[in-house]
Amino acid sequence: MAFVRGIRGAITVEQNDSKEITEATQELLRTIIERNQLVLEDVGSVFFTATEDLNAEFPAKAARAIGWDQVPLFCALELPVKGALARCIRVLVQVNTNKSQKEIKHVYLREAVRLRPDLVG
Repeated sequence: MAFVRGIRGAITVEQNDSKEITEATQELLRTIIERNQLVLEDVGSVFFTATEDLNAEFPAKAARAIGWDQVPLFCALELPVKGALARCIRVLVQVNTNKSQKEIKHVYLREAVRLRPDLVG
């Protein structure tokens, strides 16, 4: 029996650049799929947020460019909390899986490892 599980992830970019946002988003999604041994058909939906300093590209557009065109995708602005990590793309990927919550591997890359050091490793 499959369950819906959420996989969290985040990645940072050096600058507000369409190509850099696209490449980082794709790296993050591919890493989530790889580390959790999923196939695209397992993905139910994806919710992206980006910090307010990233407005050169939609992360969802980057996902569609690598074949995620049948997956429901949604983008939003991350809350602009003072002192928060800058130039950061966050994601919540909902997947159908037989894995337990403890078996899910959340993915934090680049400077985003600071967000959840307890989940990195």
